[in-house]
Amino acid sequence: MTDYDENVHEDTKVERNESIWNGSASLVEIRRDLHAHPEAGWKEFRTTALAATELDRQGFTIHLGDAAVAVDERLGVPDDRAITAARHRAYKEGVPEGLLKRMGDVTGLVAERTYGDGTGPVVGIRIDMDALERVEARDESHKPFRDGFVSRHPEEMHACGHDGHTAIGIGLARQLDASDFDGTLKLFFQPAEEGGRGAIPMSRSGHVDGVDYFAALHLGLGNETGKVIAGYDRPLCNCKFLVRFTGQSAHAGNAPQTGANALQAATTAIQNLYAIPRHSAGASRVNVGKVSSPNGQNVISDHAEMMIEVRGETTEINEYMMEKSNRIVTHSAEMHGVSYDIETYGKTTTFESDEEMVASVSDSAAMVDGVTAVSTREQFGASEDASYLIKRVQEQGGKATYIGIGSDHPDGHHTPYFDIDETSIQIAVDVLIETVETVGTR
Repeated sequence: MTDYDENVHEDTKVERNESIWNGSASLVEIRRDLHAHPEAGWKEFRTTALAATELDRQGFTIHLGDAAVAVDERLGVPDDRAITAARHRAYKEGVPEGLLKRMGDVTGLVAERTYGDGTGPVVGIRIDMDALERVEARDESHKPFRDGFVSRHPEEMHACGHDGHTAIGIGLARQLDASDFDGTLKLFFQPAEEGGRGAIPMSRSGHVDGVDYFAALHLGLGNETGKVIAGYDRPLCNCKFLVRFTGQSAHAGNAPQTGANALQAATTAIQNLYAIPRHSAGASRVNVGKVSSPNGQNVISDHAEMMIEVRGETTEINEYMMEKSNRIVTHSAEMHGVSYDIETYGKTTTFESDEEMVASVSDSAAMVDGVTAVSTREQFGASEDASYLIKRVQEQGGKATYIGIGSDHPDGHHTPYFDIDETSIQIAVDVLIETVETVGTR
């Protein structure tokens, strides 16, 4: 582990808005602060620290870093240099030294607290924290820019609402004291949801074991403010992998026959990946999102990389897509005389929400001011790595659901103009409090 302050100059000024850290900020203010300080997957040091500070104040037991996730199970972790830079940035933006040392090089937080006499159920709530690696819009039509809370971090943006999710988790912790809940609440502030990288290590941390009722939630997803979906079902299984082809460089004009072209292997693979036959048993997807080959125009490519994802409506279909993709990569490499390796950096599975939890959310949402419509079940359609947490709970006899909280947004998820309707934050908090209280008094 690299110390947080290595190479930090003595004249570095710490940016720290005290109201954000001392508990006096509103949930909207917290959301806007997080929006202005987005952190991509496995770099969420400031976000983790802010949530930990709030929950410690509320009397929660705090588990940080390698005490919150199974470190060896992490997927798609940035290199040491990127992690060190993220820690330095968090320090400059006000994270206390003690919290950085407790986190080490690992983000993520599990917080737990017992209410009442402690004889009630254990309820778990997943809150994802990470941002996306993309540039945020900067013009007057975009409210975060217009109102002064646009991203301060180049090429990082909260374009999926996870800043709102983190504020919701903090709001739940702040307000649950006033409820009649009797039991134990566990809050899972999960890193690296984007790409399906963080739920597997959190599901294998041991903290999920023994959870009786569990919910994950998401703002927006095309639903208007006031609508609540009590149970999303059947997200697509997903696997994301990086392929590296390694060939032999040569002068493209003078001696091309001595080279082994890694880029040709990559392009051969791309053409054939998109030709994989679709599966008759359900939806299947494949996409090559990024290709790079850092060679000059007169050099036979000796290195090429591809970022690929496959999806399937079921585990079996997803495995079919993975097997076909691996076969194509293998034979593309052999065809052009290059070597290759494949690294999985993200993975999700599928699930069905449990009827008991769906009924609890439906009944609870109907009692919340601001909720105008409740849909019992809808199909998710995309992929979601909370699936591994949900499956872990269900495998051990617990009940789980995935909740949708409507939030008007002017542009689609993962786009530079994405934003949320901030009134949906309090609606989500109230729905969760009612749900937690309902399952805790059944």
